Amino acid sequence: MSKQVALLRGINVGGRNKVGMAPLRELLEGFGYDEVRTHLQSGNVVFSTAEKPERAAKRIAEGVSEQFGVQVPVLTRSRADLQKIVKAHPLSGIASDPARLLVTFLSAAPKAKLVKEVDPASYTPDVFRFEGGREIYVWCPNGVHKTKLGHAFWEKRLGVTATARNWRTVERLLEMAGE
Repeated sequence: MSKQVALLRGINVGGRNKVGMAPLRELLEGFGYDEVRTHLQSGNVVFSTAEKPERAAKRIAEGVSEQFGVQVPVLTRSRADLQKIVKAHPLSGIASDPARLLVTFLSAAPKAKLVKEVDPASYTPDVFRFEGGREIYVWCPNGVHKTKLGHAFWEKRLGVTATARNWRTVERLLEMAGE
């Protein structure tokens, strides 16, 4: 059994795609997952399972669709993945507010060439870093709601599914996965 984190994109946002956290926990427990806990109301679930993360993501997405009538992407990361993400933090020298630092989680590692085609100067004052792998770090000094570098931008540019969480949430999910 390993601890995993499921990131459901776009639930309980603006009154759309409503999914209660208690029923969501019950759904995952029904799959046989253990230690199921949610964080906030925005689709963050920590759980234990022997399933591979990709299988768990697919199963959760299908279950949410069937039980709640909501089709949303689900990305998963292991506890070890989250530890690496937090340790790698390439923007620690400039990101002074955890609410304005995003980690954009990607469904697959994009082609580095596609990331390099994004001109950082075109998006200032926002700053992004891609360290390889399946995450992009984005510092949004004017606030995350003003950035052009949200999940939809990366999906269009990189051809992968994306969802983002602020740094405070990422750290809390890692903490929960360690409990």
